[in-house]
Amino acid sequence: MLIFIFFSIFYPRWFNNKVEYIGLSGRYQTDNLHKDIQKLIGEGLTTMNEDGTVSPGLADSWEEQDDGKTWVFHLNTSKKWQDQTVVTSDTIQYSFDDVEIERPDGETIVFRLENEYAPFPAIVSKPTYKKGLLGTGEWRVRKIKQTGSYISQVVLQDAEGNEKIFRIYPSEDQAKIAFKLGEIDTLIDMLEPSPLSNWQTLKVDAEVNNGRYSGIFFNNEDTTVGGTDAKALRQALAYAIDKEQLGTPRAISPISPDSWAYNSIVKDYAYDPERAKELIDDTYPDDVKEKIELKLATIPALLGIAEKIAEYWEAVGIKTIVQVTPTLPNEYQAFLAIYDIPEDPDQYSTWHSSQIGITNISRYSNPRIDTLLEDGRQELNREERKRIYLDFQRFLLEDAPAIFLYHPQSYTISRK
Repeated sequence: MLIFIFFSIFYPRWFNNKVEYIGLSGRYQTDNLHKDIQKLIGEGLTTMNEDGTVSPGLADSWEEQDDGKTWVFHLNTSKKWQDQTVVTSDTIQYSFDDVEIERPDGETIVFRLENEYAPFPAIVSKPTYKKGLLGTGEWRVRKIKQTGSYISQVVLQDAEGNEKIFRIYPSEDQAKIAFKLGEIDTLIDMLEPSPLSNWQTLKVDAEVNNGRYSGIFFNNEDTTVGGTDAKALRQALAYAIDKEQLGTPRAISPISPDSWAYNSIVKDYAYDPERAKELIDDTYPDDVKEKIELKLATIPALLGIAEKIAEYWEAVGIKTIVQVTPTLPNEYQAFLAIYDIPEDPDQYSTWHSSQIGITNISRYSNPRIDTLLEDGRQELNREERKRIYLDFQRFLLEDAPAIFLYHPQSYTISRK
């Protein structure tokens, strides 16, 4: 009896602390942790809302100067880091190329940019940390383990000593194997729940993620599917797919339907195989049409979707070969992937011709789109910005450098 009392007095946390083992897949480093981990640790100068607008975070107010070249943020003086020191401008760590940072006093931080940049308040919504990965959130980083240059484990701890241990695997298949072996108790942000979804002892929760879309990116430098001459073929390939059968809700635009800049009145390429055949027949003589053969590359998690797409394209007379690759191949004609939509409607990095070979994976070039993207990131008036992005979506969909399929579900799998 005395022994029991001794332990209950001096070691109660041994019995009460909770440890969660959470698995996810991907490649992450300390400067780009998974968003769910980032949100537990801290916050940025601003906070992004679901509609793409910006609210206060570590800063409670801000203003622009010099037509958007200078941004001044005024800190919320009640915010504290996890070591209980006050958040001051000299403890905030942000680093951007071609941006000069000034800290005129402890409550003010100033960013001087080389060019006008309207989305800057959205950029600083990314959580920032004090040296040592100290944030302002409920959970603190206790340990990080790396395998090579990538993180394989992150251990978070709250003030009560409870822990969340995130184990990160290169692929979903490896994460599922770890789950089967008992290394983790919960899987988050999974694109494909099978075969675990068939286990009666597991709980599977699905959530639609409008911040992503599944899409087919054409190589617009390819002689078969690229350029103005192949516009009719790209449109035909879009009409040929019954997108409702691949996933719901439909993705129509590269901008999230939750965004203030979303344009729902664009060419949506609803399933119309007869229109697809008509476009192909009107564009190519029979001897040329019979020689068209497309290679559709995709990641392992989307192989089933790619095979269905190949069937739709074959049905309108386009021979299709599906290739599986872990990453974007150097040479491809069409690439099926999951794309994370930027929270601000600025999509300069994805579609501007200057980004070909960098982040413009479709190798797309269109002077009108370039101009709209340039104007959109410089315009400070939100209504004018909205008008620009409505036009951007309309003209991009007409040109069809990619096919937007559906907003994928994100699965959380846990033991009952």
